[in-house]
Amino acid sequence: MTATTPHTTLANTLWPSDAKSNNWLRFVILAFAGSILMALASKIQIPFYPVPMTMSTFVLLGLSMAYGWKLAGATFALYLAEGALGLPVFAGTPEKGIGLAYMMGGTGGYLIGYVLAAVTVGWLGDKGWDRNPLTTFGAMLIGSAVIYIPGLLWLGVLFGWDKPLLEWGLTPFILGDLTKIALASAVLPIAWKFLKRN
Repeated sequence: MTATTPHTTLANTLWPSDAKSNNWLRFVILAFAGSILMALASKIQIPFYPVPMTMSTFVLLGLSMAYGWKLAGATFALYLAEGALGLPVFAGTPEKGIGLAYMMGGTGGYLIGYVLAAVTVGWLGDKGWDRNPLTTFGAMLIGSAVIYIPGLLWLGVLFGWDKPLLEWGLTPFILGDLTKIALASAVLPIAWKFLKRN
């Protein structure tokens, strides 16, 4: 398969799977590398308006498109498992708690949304949506919605539906998320163009 084949992911183009080799080892290495990258991205705080932003969703959405749905789903399930075991992989850990106690707090729904978004955006990446800036942007918007829906629902369960859930869990993050989506929408198509030239 070449870089222009619609069902080839960026990861598979850079490190092709081979029927003669141990593909499970490749799968495990990429999943662990992705979970480490996600942990690092969650610790990066960039001053932004109205709240500081981390690079978590940039890595989540971009990596998911590059990996495809199976590898992306496994990577972010592994990331959650690492957090559940008490590793300080999430934003705000260990200062705000670790393990399942942290995951059952206000960010718990968003964390579940990470895995759902990884599978969704990864599936769109499998379909070739990461070749074009407009389709990449659309895929990232869909992925962001998939993160926000369980996030906001869980906030409602925890704090009550009479609270200003959109003001807490959506509105402060929209501008930052759109900025990261725009960045990813440029990076992925540029990566494909570079691969085609080389």
